[in-house]
Amino acid sequence: MTVKEYLMETPFLIDSHAHLDDKRFAEDLDGVVARAKEAGLKSIITVGRWSKTTGFGPVLGVLGKYDFLFLALGVHPHEAKDAAGKGPWDEIKRIALKKGADGRSSLVAIGETGLDYYYDHSPRDVQKEIFKRQISLARELNLPLIIHSRDAEADTIEIMRSEGAGDMGGVFHCFSGTKEMAKAVLDMGFHLSFTGVVTFGKAEGLREVVKSVPIERMLVETDCPYLAPEPYRGRRNEPAFVVETAREIANIKGLTYSDVARITTMNAEELFGLKENAVKAKIAYPIRNSLYLNITNRCSNHCSFCAKFKSYTVKGHYLRLRQEPTFADIIAAVGPDPEEKYDEIVFCGFGEPLLRLDVVKQVGMHLKRRGCKIRIDTDGLANLVHGRNILPELQFVDCISVSMNAADSQTYQELIKTPFGDNAFPAILYFLKEAKKNIAKVIATVVSVPGLDIEACRKVAEDDIGVKFRVREYNTVG
Repeated sequence: MTVKEYLMETPFLIDSHAHLDDKRFAEDLDGVVARAKEAGLKSIITVGRWSKTTGFGPVLGVLGKYDFLFLALGVHPHEAKDAAGKGPWDEIKRIALKKGADGRSSLVAIGETGLDYYYDHSPRDVQKEIFKRQISLARELNLPLIIHSRDAEADTIEIMRSEGAGDMGGVFHCFSGTKEMAKAVLDMGFHLSFTGVVTFGKAEGLREVVKSVPIERMLVETDCPYLAPEPYRGRRNEPAFVVETAREIANIKGLTYSDVARITTMNAEELFGLKENAVKAKIAYPIRNSLYLNITNRCSNHCSFCAKFKSYTVKGHYLRLRQEPTFADIIAAVGPDPEEKYDEIVFCGFGEPLLRLDVVKQVGMHLKRRGCKIRIDTDGLANLVHGRNILPELQFVDCISVSMNAADSQTYQELIKTPFGDNAFPAILYFLKEAKKNIAKVIATVVSVPGLDIEACRKVAEDDIGVKFRVREYNTVG
């Protein structure tokens, strides 16, 4: 049976990682793209690796020629040494903000980025610096990450955890690690992507990993022009060959090819925001008698218990924003007569609202003038973020709920994995004390994580600071 015959009645695939700007495609790229479409590919994510000499020029040239390509941009660890100065960050931001006729950007991810200790083309400390810079950039642009790691698994995972990479999510591309490594990646909310290596005769260990990974967290890729699968091994790889990887995964998982194609395509579309009619994230969403405002998915912290690492749905409302709403977007989402429909308006989505302090103030004061009661749910770190005491600017707020989450700094850091280190917990206590001076109702909250000393937390809130205290149920959102 030919590949074409095999695919005639099967769903489309997505090659989630290709390098179509590679020189090995220069002479027959039209043919490569035609064969990909004939093989049943719905789209390809072509990954642009910045270089000091050509920047992103080659991949942007390829992108403009074909209508079913999407783009990822980053600094590979090999080139990290050349990006230690200004780097390409402004160019990536410019490309991210450029919208097509459909209102979407072609840029769907940051990467590939990570660490490569096998070749060590860049000093390891520089690789780490540039890796962290790209995690920060992904957070700023609200884009997922494409992670490269070779002989650097421990450092890669440590940086991902410390920098809160799970907030953005993404994919560990060309995965070839152990089951233990796979679990660590999955626990951070990342996907795993598999290449033609899974078809190799000596890749039994990797096939065992595939058995252990939920298909709902898998992507398929070629990483072309590298790693051609059987029966094309030794040749230049190309996107059409991703079918062989999908077929092998189907064999390993006891699924049909159609199952693997359908599920991995859905996974890629969800992760990278590729669906033309994707479910649109809610900006304003009602729960009980309150209207919640989801204005950012960015967050200062990486809470170990955060529900968004499992799902972006809260009480039936989908909250994964692809871009942050403007003042006009938020007011339109609130709709008419909120003061009559809701007991309160709450700044609380899947992110830290006070990262967008100016928007909170603009929207909050507008709604306050209309007679709404205003509440903010916050991590209490806004003073550190903005470099000043912001509480006097929030006197229009009726209630503020602050996630204290611990009774001491050490416990807080263990649960929250904050980038602010030892400064975080004292800053929250100060924030609560200052809030009392400016806002009528102040609540310190904790999540009932197993093992947390709730009574010690209560003492800090009620006795030491003198604010109200509330326990939020573990594994319950909204």
